[in-house]
Amino acid sequence: MAPQDKDTPPPLPEPLRVAVADSHTHLDMQEPTVDEALAKAASVGVTTVVQVGCDLAGSRWAAETAAAYDSVHATVALHPNEAPRIVLGDPDGWSRQGAREAGGDAALDTALAGIDELAALPQVRGVGETGLDYFRTGPEGMAAQERSFRAHIEIAKRHGKALVIHDREAHDDVLRILREEGAPERVVFHCYSGDAAMAEICAAAGYFMSFAGNVTFKNARHLREALAVAPPELVLVETDAPFLTPAPYRGRANAPYLIPVTLRAMAEVKAMTEDALATAVAANTARAFGY
Repeated sequence: MAPQDKDTPPPLPEPLRVAVADSHTHLDMQEPTVDEALAKAASVGVTTVVQVGCDLAGSRWAAETAAAYDSVHATVALHPNEAPRIVLGDPDGWSRQGAREAGGDAALDTALAGIDELAALPQVRGVGETGLDYFRTGPEGMAAQERSFRAHIEIAKRHGKALVIHDREAHDDVLRILREEGAPERVVFHCYSGDAAMAEICAAAGYFMSFAGNVTFKNARHLREALAVAPPELVLVETDAPFLTPAPYRGRANAPYLIPVTLRAMAEVKAMTEDALATAVAANTARAFGY
């Protein structure tokens, strides 16, 4: 791919015949305006998006955007990598989000109280993305991540909202903490990253598994094996835009309008027709997020 292609948005895919939702997107990190992004998505049959918060400001934005647009639902949370930034600060820029002062546990409690307040709003359908990330946060940040994750589980249960999980290289601990705390009624593993054995554990627990564009990557056989065993009634589709753009557009900016590319690849893996998978995914997303 020539370097200039990186900046060219991928073409519009063939529209889906059955409308679906993008179960996890970050409109605040994408180039087009919200109106443009939603119109482009709707033109190919992606008529609903779940806008996900990663920090207090982003969660407020998600809640405001969902209040302004019928087709947008919000989730609110402190991302697993946000918790250590709040507690320990970020003096050397490890998080690539600029220097931050250490605020200690008190600052984390204040931020969590803000999330709790937002989680009560009717347009906020979920608490997340929360969980554990052992890829970007070192051992010194684990205590803050875990404390934040447990608090988010409690918030989700108290408000009766879905719990949206970010699990990066932390499968065993995420599953263990869910067992210890008692999972909320609805749990979504966003950008599902486990293998088939973990998919069977999630299925037995009734957890939703949301697959992103990386299920199309050549080196992602374990994801396709997981998708193959995941029950159709527990499968969701997402972009995680602007990240994880599906093949053949990997390396370019992702957006909700590219959901059909991922969904078609998923239908192939599941040996289902596109319409059958889209019908299931649409119903599953509505059930997961209670809209």
